Amino acid sequence: MQKSKQKPVNKVGTIHEALSYIHDGSTLMFGGFGGIGNPPTLIDAILEKGIKDLTLIGNDAAFPDIGIGRIVSRGLAKKIIASHIGSNPVAGQLMTDGKLEVEFSPQGTLAERIRAGGVGLKGILVDVGLGSMVEEGKQKVTVDGKTCILETPLRAEVSIVYAKKADTFGNLVYDTSARNTSPLVAMAGDYTIAEVEEIVPAGELDPECVVTPGIFVDMIIQSKGVNWTWAWE
Repeated sequence: MQKSKQKPVNKVGTIHEALSYIHDGSTLMFGGFGGIGNPPTLIDAILEKGIKDLTLIGNDAAFPDIGIGRIVSRGLAKKIIASHIGSNPVAGQLMTDGKLEVEFSPQGTLAERIRAGGVGLKGILVDVGLGSMVEEGKQKVTVDGKTCILETPLRAEVSIVYAKKADTFGNLVYDTSARNTSPLVAMAGDYTIAEVEEIVPAGELDPECVVTPGIFVDMIIQSKGVNWTWAWE
């Protein structure tokens, strides 16, 4: 009996299909640093649709008019879990006014909490933040006579990342610093959407260049181009 050929998996979708997974009240995790590496086409679509009451998880609040900061500064987020928001004064004002809940997590701890969420750990033990506001309300564990804070893992309903190149199965290649946190974020979403600059057929990527395996990616959409700028330039 002749074996039937298995149809290759094709994860390429449309922006309309991607938005069907993001709704009012969603928990949304994003890759990037300072807006660089945030997926611009997806963010534009969220803004256009006016999706609100989002809980955001990522490294920072970017800048008021750059990356994820555009969502924050337009009041579409009710909470953000980040390592800092200092580059976005609008976020700071919203926090002061009680319109944005902010949960701070030291940068390395935040990255490890996301990684823990992605690999299924129940938490990580750290000593960063002992004796500060970071430890408030958190469980402490003694290991080898040393006190540690138990930090819980982070996951999201949807993770969004930006990549330079992907094949149709979802294997991702990133571009230098736009890679920041994205490999971890891609692992920690119940549903992960990758916006990519270039999409190629499965098998065309050099396996040595793949950073995020396609098993972690549920949908790929074609980017309309980046709109990042460095605020310091």
